[in-house]
Amino acid sequence: MTLMFSNFACHSQNGDNEKDLINRKAAFAGQFYPANPDTLKADLKKYFSEAVPHQHNNVIAIISPHAGYVFSAKTAASAFNQIDPKKTYKNIFVIGSSHRVTFEGASTYYIGNYTTPLGEVKVNTTLAKELVDKNSFFTYRQDADAQEHSIEVQLPFLQYILGNNFQIVPIIIATQSLSVIDKISKVLKPYFNSDNLFVISSDFSHYPKYDDAQIVDKLTAESILKNNANALINQLSENESSNIKNLATSLCGWSSVITLLKLTESQKNITAHIIKQTNSGDTEYGEKNRVVGYAAIAFSTDEQGIKANSPDTTKAVNEFTLSEDEKTILLELVKKTLNNYIPDKKIEALKSDDFPKALHANLGVFVSLYKEGALRGCIGRFYTDDPIFKTVQDMAIASATEDRRFKPVSVSELKDITIEISVLSPMKRIYSKDEIVLGKHGIYITKGPRSGTFLPQVATETGWDVEKFLGYCSRDKAGLGWDGWKDAELYVYTALVFGNKKE
Repeated sequence: MTLMFSNFACHSQNGDNEKDLINRKAAFAGQFYPANPDTLKADLKKYFSEAVPHQHNNVIAIISPHAGYVFSAKTAASAFNQIDPKKTYKNIFVIGSSHRVTFEGASTYYIGNYTTPLGEVKVNTTLAKELVDKNSFFTYRQDADAQEHSIEVQLPFLQYILGNNFQIVPIIIATQSLSVIDKISKVLKPYFNSDNLFVISSDFSHYPKYDDAQIVDKLTAESILKNNANALINQLSENESSNIKNLATSLCGWSSVITLLKLTESQKNITAHIIKQTNSGDTEYGEKNRVVGYAAIAFSTDEQGIKANSPDTTKAVNEFTLSEDEKTILLELVKKTLNNYIPDKKIEALKSDDFPKALHANLGVFVSLYKEGALRGCIGRFYTDDPIFKTVQDMAIASATEDRRFKPVSVSELKDITIEISVLSPMKRIYSKDEIVLGKHGIYITKGPRSGTFLPQVATETGWDVEKFLGYCSRDKAGLGWDGWKDAELYVYTALVFGNKKE
């Protein structure tokens, strides 16, 4: 979905006094869900009865779809079934991503309450206005709210399961900048505790065919389960570069989900659970050749609840070294993996004790395969919770079978395949092209859901200068155009590159 930039004046009404409240009208009743209260109640009763029942206690956050109820309501009800209907929440933060406008921040409705056919939904206008007053990147934008469905469609589910015993803090994230999303999450972090509930509104893939949607939605959901924002960013980038036909986005509310993950990832006692996954093709109203994906995901805590939030640490670009023996172990692992998987689809179970300590580090890895000096496949991962040896095994298989630029490697080719492995350092944000050292630094360019990278050796092999290094990456890898890097976020990293590649 293309986001349009628009300039509108902010409203400045103060919602401190009840008499000044201006309630937000239900804009999508009669479109996304029934406008008649009795019909809506009956439909919700049916959806909840057919949804996945309660499975997890101490749920602190859910991800729920926001499509028309006939397509996604059973999946949404499966998410809402995981919350405690008897609990009194201090606040429910309902967070969605803007479908209509883009600006560097988030809009929160503080001038009144929301309304639906089931009645009025109280907004904590005091807290919402406090967010605006204390943070320049929070505001209220009527153009972001009046015709935005991502928050509104969640409210009848809350009303059905909680009655009127709750108040919300509605937040529409309109930025595509990861640095602004990080700021938003830091402001929300003090409220991320067992007293409050976070409802994240997002659909998944738009608009691949049915079978492709099932594959890409599974990958996206599984990356969310890793409880790591960078893991999701990495997966979204991989999805986009996979050239799936008609895939406009694999997570339309990616900015809202990343906001949540930046809250959850520092908490070791939080577990994410996939409750249900479907797409519009699963309904009688949807077609199989063009679908939208949905998922219900719940985040639960252990009995002790949320631990104190620890401060974020800034990653720096550090050199990483391996001994010649350790390099040989990884190269032999790739060779053995290919010889097992290509003919027989066998994947050896790896034992941690069989690998030296250095190969247990959690670092990104790219595996490149060559035949007669020409690239035959290359896939990598920037972020992972797995040790290097496991990531090398996974990327070896992916490079041989999933690089859509090439046909899968055949058994007859195995004897001619040579290998190159790049073990990546953590990435560091830079603010000037002058910080890039050609031949030493790889670059990662990201803007919104689009991203691209070149490994350090690309600059050496091509002889490009910094401008070409950035331009080709921006245009050919990130899809941002030749000059797109100039207003994107730039990161650098180093790579330990080794292999038996033939020149």
